[in-house]
Amino acid sequence: MIRIAMGIEYHGRHYHGWQIQRGNLRTVQHVVEQALSQVANHPVRVICAGRTDTGVHALGQVIHFDTQAERAPHNWVLGTNANLPEDANVCWAQPVNDTFHARFSALGRHYRYLILNRAVRSSLWAGRTTWIHRPLRADLMHQAAQALVGEHDFSSYRAQGCQAKSPIRTLYHISVQPQGEYLQLQVHANGFLHHMVRNIVGVLIAIGQGDQPVTWAADLLARQDRTQGGITAKPDGLYFAQVDYPEKYHLPYSDQV
Repeated sequence: MIRIAMGIEYHGRHYHGWQIQRGNLRTVQHVVEQALSQVANHPVRVICAGRTDTGVHALGQVIHFDTQAERAPHNWVLGTNANLPEDANVCWAQPVNDTFHARFSALGRHYRYLILNRAVRSSLWAGRTTWIHRPLRADLMHQAAQALVGEHDFSSYRAQGCQAKSPIRTLYHISVQPQGEYLQLQVHANGFLHHMVRNIVGVLIAIGQGDQPVTWAADLLARQDRTQGGITAKPDGLYFAQVDYPEKYHLPYSDQV
């Protein structure tokens, strides 16, 4: 068996998340496995670096799969893309040894969140950004977010149904930067809890709108209680940007961070 790693992009608006689900719902995993099975000429099952929810996008999702088929890396890319719908594509493919695991070999993950901050919505960016019509103070959002950097119990920032065994995560970096009519949040951590990024964004939006003080992000973190937290921001503006792996695997990056 040969193990192949791949980088995947997808527009998540018309998918019910990454993971295959009951009821024949359209998922990214399903269309990727179908396409790969066509190229490999046998059923293929894939493992991803991080599952994404309904409506969430990816710039640098990473998967691996085992196959009996021998194909050149560019043939894996071209063949898979030829069998994928237009809202999902492979960016690269690379053979790896069997110690590589898309999820468990990951050292860190990066997410990006895009907010369109203007009085009117955008038809061109529908489903690709979260529209907030009230003015946002990016400087206050950035300042508040710095309280989340470090190793913390993120119970206040995870979904109540989150199944992770531990709420402890280490957040390496978070920033909120204005770019014209847009605000871009970038966050890097060793791992994320269910809805963690969207819950962080929901809190920061409330702070940016002036509905809560800058200290609210830190106060919620200390409470370790999701019921005291803010709203969960929409999935539209969320992008799984990149995964960090040990250098020994020599994997390309998405170049989106």
